[in-house]
Amino acid sequence: MKICVLPGDGIGPEIMAEAVKVLEALGLGFEMETALLGGGAVDATGEPYPQATSRLARAADAVLLGAVGGPQWDALPREQRPERGLLGIRKELGLFANLRPAILYPELANASSLKPEVVAGLDILIVRELTGDIYFGQPRGIEVRDGERYGFNTMHYTESEIRRIGRVAFEAARKRNRRLCSVDKMNVLETTQLWRDVMTELAPEYPDVELSHMLVDNAAMQLVRAPKQFDVMVTGNMFGDILSDEASMLTGSIGMLPSASLDENGKGLFEPSHGSAPDIAGKGVANPLATILSAAMMLRYTFNQEEAAAKVERAVKTVLAQGLRTGDIHEPGTTRVGTREMGDAVRAAL
Repeated sequence: MKICVLPGDGIGPEIMAEAVKVLEALGLGFEMETALLGGGAVDATGEPYPQATSRLARAADAVLLGAVGGPQWDALPREQRPERGLLGIRKELGLFANLRPAILYPELANASSLKPEVVAGLDILIVRELTGDIYFGQPRGIEVRDGERYGFNTMHYTESEIRRIGRVAFEAARKRNRRLCSVDKMNVLETTQLWRDVMTELAPEYPDVELSHMLVDNAAMQLVRAPKQFDVMVTGNMFGDILSDEASMLTGSIGMLPSASLDENGKGLFEPSHGSAPDIAGKGVANPLATILSAAMMLRYTFNQEEAAAKVERAVKTVLAQGLRTGDIHEPGTTRVGTREMGDAVRAAL
């Protein structure tokens, strides 16, 4: 079982070290090899997604990523920015299905920005299409037209792309509470009218799943008004990017949320939902739990190691129940610990 490990930038190397410790503690014999992605890759090779990393990622069974980016690379040409490396690996590996759970652990109910009674028991799965939409559409660019700068991007989806991600979402809903909400903006965007049409056409194949539709602006409002009405949500790349970040804050900290990006065969890239947090990089205070939980998703979705995945998730619950907290989730009456101490605690709980 080969894992391509990409620590990345900022806090990436610190949180990745803790996830690797947890994987090693399971004793499953993973073969892990580290490579460069993002800003560090640009510094070393001039490219955010070097060929050596590409070869390793394609040969591996799964990819575990920390985070990419930082202000020191903001002035680079767009094709050299760290984020282009992330987009590149997603596209090359065909990672079209992004699964982002938003789960509120009981111990963190008071850390949410919403009232505990609104979010208690929250458990949402957002399924985001990841390789199409306006992020990848052509033509795109900035030109001078009629004497002024003109920026343009193209939003588009094919029927097959929508059908593919729709099936992933319906299957995910079948394993949960059998409710699926498809999010679009069909009242003004033809692309998402097609999205709604295809999702509606798929529904009869899943008679045991209740399909509903919601416009994206209403969905954004409902996530903060009554988030527990949702079970599984499915949407396009741009809307999913925004809504999943919004949902993450319902849980108290984006530092708690993992994600999985899967291809058609279950091979995936697994990463925390948060960014590289350059302001705290190197200080040993970052929360590693989202990366550790991303490793649990890797165990479940790529390696079919359900028992091992559940063990890791129970270990995380155990350390939270023990009152251990990194700074982002710390509150009075709990014990503040650093990145390494939190990783050690999870490993001990295993």
